[in-house]
Amino acid sequence: MGDYSTQTISHIDREFISDLLRKGERIDGRAFNEYRPIEIEVNVVPAKAEGSALVKLGDTSIVAGVKVLVGEPYSDSPDEGVTMVTAEMSPIASPLFELGPPKDDAIELARVVDRGVRESEMVDAKGLVIEEGKKAYMVFADVYPIEYDGNLIDASSIAVNAALLTTKYPEMKIEDGELVETGKLLSLPINNVAVEHTVAKIDDNLILDTILKEEFVQDCRLTMAVDKNNNFTALQKGGGSGPMSLELIDQAMDIAQEVNKDIHKLIDDAVKSVV
Repeated sequence: MGDYSTQTISHIDREFISDLLRKGERIDGRAFNEYRPIEIEVNVVPAKAEGSALVKLGDTSIVAGVKVLVGEPYSDSPDEGVTMVTAEMSPIASPLFELGPPKDDAIELARVVDRGVRESEMVDAKGLVIEEGKKAYMVFADVYPIEYDGNLIDASSIAVNAALLTTKYPEMKIEDGELVETGKLLSLPINNVAVEHTVAKIDDNLILDTILKEEFVQDCRLTMAVDKNNNFTALQKGGGSGPMSLELIDQAMDIAQEVNKDIHKLIDDAVKSVV
């Protein structure tokens, strides 16, 4: 997600992209504050996950799958369940990804998307408890890139949100010390929904939803999680060591708020199609 620029993009490519931006243009003709076309399909792997979603963001495609397991709550939070995001980057999505243990990019992707879920308090952790101190639901949202043409973060955030919102899992209870199913299906206890929007800085230009060629030459990026009320729940800088002034941060936040409601509506429409 931006760590390969010195290996794959020449100085000429950087100058070409910068020159376009100075003219107010982008490689694919979009406005600086415009997302690529977005498609969302939910319940794409019903046999393997309690919730799932496929998101296509231009030529970037992500599948998110949710598994709900039962485990023991952490000792320091016996009255709470757990929600966690993980990511796996397979070479099927891009030759830039390698087989083996999770690399830095996969860890970063999972951490940033996970932060958007956690900081918004999307899933009510206390609502995941079966019996305090003994059993609770453990919710794992796994992200799998299928095609990579930039901006995995926003595509993954949309997919994880859609998958969590459509998750159905068996209700469990403890009877005579045993864990048994009640026969009822539950939905996750949802408190809030925040979508992440990533704005990249190239020179003094800010652009939303970078394609891969733009991502390779970005100075840095700012990812912002924004809920339905246009409140910011998390901000994280990454994608390079370049600085971003407070003025540019304010501009990036404005861009995120401008596009936010449209993305939430796309998620809501996809979820309503199956609820």
